[in-house]
Amino acid sequence: MGIDPGTTYMGYGVIRADGSKASLMTLGVIDLHKIKDPYLTLREVFSSVTRLIEEHLPDELAIEAPFFGKNVQSMLKLGRAQGVAITAALLRDIPITEYAPLKIKMAITGNGSASKEQVADMLRRMLHIPQDLIPQHLDATDGLAAAYCHFLQSKSPVPEIKYRGWKEFLTKNPEKISTRKR
Repeated sequence: MGIDPGTTYMGYGVIRADGSKASLMTLGVIDLHKIKDPYLTLREVFSSVTRLIEEHLPDELAIEAPFFGKNVQSMLKLGRAQGVAITAALLRDIPITEYAPLKIKMAITGNGSASKEQVADMLRRMLHIPQDLIPQHLDATDGLAAAYCHFLQSKSPVPEIKYRGWKEFLTKNPEKISTRKR
């Protein structure tokens, strides 16, 4: 399962991996734009991601990392939505891998600055999705792109390192622990 976090529209896509082939199971958006209270938005993100997980039973979750923009408030809201989606997966012991937007676009189109339309068109071609199944909100194909990027990375000879939290990271990387006083 892949997620493109958002507080207006959160995109998602689920693929089935069968050896070296992937196929579309579903894609769509969680429409949050009518919810004015930011905390109720986060509750809806959690409920919706939980519902998707229960419906599709994904083995792994790929999520787009927030990009660093100039608007700090927007980044904070996006980071909260991402954290809530991650929490929904962690509570069901689903491994999470985070990908930078540039890496996802590179994996799908070969161009890190590709537009949403270019990403959607490449996914449509690679996964043989009929044009009429591509939603109007391309956040859905961005979520699908995260899932497909993860599928492609999983087949690569140098896999992404996955951790279930800081404790696991520090346990597996004791040399990263700083003994410096602050």
